[in-house]
Amino acid sequence: MSTPTRPSALAPFRIRNYRFQWPSDLLTSWAFEVETLVLGWYIMVETGSVLLLTVLASLQFVGTLVAPVFGMIGDRIGHRDLLVVMRLAYTVLSSTIMALALTGHLSPLNVMIIVAIMGLIRPSDLGVRGALLADIMPAEHLVGAISVARTTQDSARIAGALTGAGLFAVLGIGLVYVAIACLYFVAALLMLCLTRPKRTVTTSDLPANSHAMSRLLDDLKEGIVYAWNGPGMRAALCVAFLANLTAFPFTGGLLPYIAREIFHTDQTGLGYLSASFAVGSLIGSITLSLVSGLRIARLLIGATLAWYAMLLVFVEIRTMPVAMACLVLAGIAQSMSMISAAVILMRTASAHLRGRVMGVRMMVIYGLPIGLLAAGSLIDIIGYSATGSLYAAAGFVAMLAIAIRWRADLWPVHAPANAR
Repeated sequence: MSTPTRPSALAPFRIRNYRFQWPSDLLTSWAFEVETLVLGWYIMVETGSVLLLTVLASLQFVGTLVAPVFGMIGDRIGHRDLLVVMRLAYTVLSSTIMALALTGHLSPLNVMIIVAIMGLIRPSDLGVRGALLADIMPAEHLVGAISVARTTQDSARIAGALTGAGLFAVLGIGLVYVAIACLYFVAALLMLCLTRPKRTVTTSDLPANSHAMSRLLDDLKEGIVYAWNGPGMRAALCVAFLANLTAFPFTGGLLPYIAREIFHTDQTGLGYLSASFAVGSLIGSITLSLVSGLRIARLLIGATLAWYAMLLVFVEIRTMPVAMACLVLAGIAQSMSMISAAVILMRTASAHLRGRVMGVRMMVIYGLPIGLLAAGSLIDIIGYSATGSLYAAAGFVAMLAIAIRWRADLWPVHAPANAR
């Protein structure tokens, strides 16, 4: 009998296109994270307004509502070409902030306007890069490739959390934006080095008449309906929405409040809490890149339930080291849950609809600002611990309901979502 070959985390890099996509995504993720931190700190220093800080954060999610449109465009012109255009757009917008800062004309209003424009584009980046990954990667390497691809985001979050606003304080926003613009530009150049994947379905150019808009709307509707009715895909989308609504608020947007009011620590403590969750996420990504033959849909159920269980513990903890350990475990579960959802969507979606499916996936991220706003109101009424327990318990019960409702798509070993 032959011994099974041990999976290698480097296996996806045997694909030429992946050797260019991975560093391009890495540079983009690092630029995203640094830009978010620097702009948040700038608005806080210049205005002292927490309200404007939340407005800035909300503007970054505006594009989730139009993500399916970007997916449709990617299905038509190619996901590689769309990413090139998007990353060149980031370069132009970041260069605008750079020029304004270096000339002394930058203002909070200018920042808000530019962030609003970028917020229409940026949320679709993850979905489009996921669709491109599925285009260029053989099915047997897809789980490992997605896991390794997630390290670009996880490493960016770790570095960003540990450096905090240090870059802004040492270099100033103008010089920081020189580096950010360069990161975006090099990422676009690397994306241009990819060979265009073969198009599974050839689409003709839209006619220049009154039926063009109707055709576009029909294509968009086709992608949304397909994503919602595909085997296993509806469950994966529901899990993604549920996580953004009830889990991510307590490991993301509410962490500054938790650090200051619950653990009575400063920006350094906040960085440690945020980095702990990101480290766990990185561990989960690397682990999945080294393991093969998993039943992905079953992993989705187990990892999501474990994530909520760790959140139930986290909201009751008042000791920093224990809280950090809990966040590491929650990060591992989160990574395995979200990677599993992405694999189910990309593995089961038809190639010519993959962009639109991932666009719908990005659209459900809008559950995050909804969950944040509701949590903020509930904390004022019933307190932090009660709100956190309510969110985690509700998420746990809702995840069980999803697993039961779509049991036929998620649990049997022969189900398409569990294909190895």
